[in-house]
Amino acid sequence: MATFHCRSAFISDVHLGTPDCKAAYLLDFLRRLRCEKLYLVGDIIDMEALAKRRWWHADHGAVIAELLDLARRGVEVTYIPGNHDAPMRGLAGQRIGGIRIELDAEHQGIDGRRYRVSHGDEFDPEHVGRGWMLHLGEAMHRFICWGNRRVHAVRRRLELPYLPLSIIVKSHVRKALAYIRAYEERVARDARERGLDGHICGHIHYGHVRDLDGVLYLNDGDWVEHCTALVEDHTGAMELIHWSEQPAALGRASRELVLPSPAAALALAPLGARRRSLAGLRTAA
Repeated sequence: MATFHCRSAFISDVHLGTPDCKAAYLLDFLRRLRCEKLYLVGDIIDMEALAKRRWWHADHGAVIAELLDLARRGVEVTYIPGNHDAPMRGLAGQRIGGIRIELDAEHQGIDGRRYRVSHGDEFDPEHVGRGWMLHLGEAMHRFICWGNRRVHAVRRRLELPYLPLSIIVKSHVRKALAYIRAYEERVARDARERGLDGHICGHIHYGHVRDLDGVLYLNDGDWVEHCTALVEDHTGAMELIHWSEQPAALGRASRELVLPSPAAALALAPLGARRRSLAGLRTAA
């Protein structure tokens, strides 16, 4: 089995316990992953969804088993709960099966750069959670995920690679892009005020590598719509990768160069470019 080597990996917004979770892709990634540190950056188990409806697939249990196995094998696993698994925040400072639970963390790259790691829901605007705007947003997101799930099912039957339909939709809706850009600015501003080199988060389901006036905004995306992770290589460079039938590198930030690329690039890039973009990242076991 081919393996994927890196120093650190960051994943979030898995939403185990929901039909939209792409657990099979994540399970494949985790089984091939060889790293020193793994950060679970929130919304790993969707406790809100499970409280409304009990739904669980065997692959979801396998993901949890693989995470516990990684911790058992010596990987430093840190779990930072998000808004959908917020009850886990009450266990901050404790360990479950070797996995340390924290409210946030500071990650120091091998190149010396320092990043705050948090789920990111603390950067939501104050009006989020009030009135009809929240319900309209949730309804739209559920509809997009439903469409994404149907398209994925059809493409699998046709033996076609995964297509992140929802990221294409978000990338072409002006208000969605405006919200994403404003969110990124708030996150980067906070990192700048803390004197850090950058911030690593998830929450908004839009993976991105972006330099904002010398501060790195790094969003690891999700495993509901886009199947992305953020990884740090052994030089300290941070890279956003997509993982499905055709893994692809979407954005990279080293000390020398920042190549910003939203996850939408996956859907728009030619097939050959996708294959070439991840060349050299995966090595034989």
